[in-house]
Amino acid sequence: MSEDSNKELVDLVWGKKSSKGLVDTIFKRWMQGFVFSDSEPTALEQFEGGPCAVIAPVQAFLLKNQLFISEKSNWRTCQAEDEQKDVLCQTLADIIEMSNGPNSCSYCLASWLKGKGSQEPETELPAESSQPEQPTALAAEELGFERFHALIQKRTFQSFDALKEAIWDEYSIWKNKFGVLLFLYSVILTKGIENVKNEIEDAEEPLIDPVYGHGSQSLINLLLTGHAVSNVWDGDRECSGMKLFGIHSQASVGFLTLMESLRYCKVGYNLKSPKFPIWVIGSETHLTVFFTKEVSLATPETAGEQARRVFQTYDPDDNGFIADVLLEDVMKALDLVSDPEYVNLMKTKLDPEGLGIILLGPFLQEFFPEQTSKVPESFSVFHYNGLRQSNHNEKVTYIEGSAVMGFEDPRLQTDDTPIKKCLQTKWPFVELLWSTDRPPSLN
Repeated sequence: MSEDSNKELVDLVWGKKSSKGLVDTIFKRWMQGFVFSDSEPTALEQFEGGPCAVIAPVQAFLLKNQLFISEKSNWRTCQAEDEQKDVLCQTLADIIEMSNGPNSCSYCLASWLKGKGSQEPETELPAESSQPEQPTALAAEELGFERFHALIQKRTFQSFDALKEAIWDEYSIWKNKFGVLLFLYSVILTKGIENVKNEIEDAEEPLIDPVYGHGSQSLINLLLTGHAVSNVWDGDRECSGMKLFGIHSQASVGFLTLMESLRYCKVGYNLKSPKFPIWVIGSETHLTVFFTKEVSLATPETAGEQARRVFQTYDPDDNGFIADVLLEDVMKALDLVSDPEYVNLMKTKLDPEGLGIILLGPFLQEFFPEQTSKVPESFSVFHYNGLRQSNHNEKVTYIEGSAVMGFEDPRLQTDDTPIKKCLQTKWPFVELLWSTDRPPSLN
């Protein structure tokens, strides 16, 4: 990579003004590859806090392939390393392909360029091959932040097939010391550094927090949707003359966050109701994955759900109502009859007391009665947390459980755990029964 491109990439990911000491500390926490658990052959392990912003989305897409794309009878097994290689490489290829813009036909991989881009002697790196390769574990430990970035090369491919072949050929790189970072850089370079900058709300905000090491929402959204927008709502919004970007289409795998239960944000339909019943779960400091094989949870939205979603775009503060002057806009957006006389008639019917507001409930009952999705009364669920210390006996495994719907009576509630609070932002009356003595940890 050119020196300018290298600096742009580093500034975008790590920030321009971060102190060297802090960056080195955070960088070491991100120094890991994609490593499968010895206890759960399809689950990836995370060693330190921070890289869950990459590992959890990769795990979610890997599960999508195992549960719904693969023809294997048992999604939890990988009989040999070759099977793990295939499922991981296919997952990485899928995410890179998703990040590629509609007007671009090239793909990029970040990998190693031996002995170039640095003042230091080449003998610090392995000398067995002229091909780009991962430094040995010892050399990797010795490599600092600057030296590591000086040795990165960008490889460009003009077809997806060529990209896939290269991903499979470099499987050892994805497994080894810098695999997670090199994959993240591959996604960014394929997307285009300028394209990522243009989608981030604050271009000065790095993708990795230089103090705490967390991945930003822009980084998470980039890996989940291919778009590095900073918000989780549907579509774009205007705020004080600024255009704030959101999620424009239904995601393949979703996102739910504990922050919504605390009313810090509201996740839109496109992330909350993905094409596959798999959700990355965000807590204050960590990302995990909740998933199920129940495909009925990922059916297309009903007319009533669409109406609720459109109505809520005109109610960004989630008040449960809109000003009556907005009723015509909502009706037009839903392709309902919207000539002025009919709209005025509906205003009178939906706001008989003349308060100047239209409530969501009466609106849906008037235009979309009985239009609700049919969620099963109960179904099997699983939870994944890649941190060893967050798992029983420090073994990364999936925790199994059951979700039960419809218990509106508070006397029937089983617990008040963080994961339940998070899931209630999608299913308000869900109850969870886990196969373990303690509920899954979101941290």
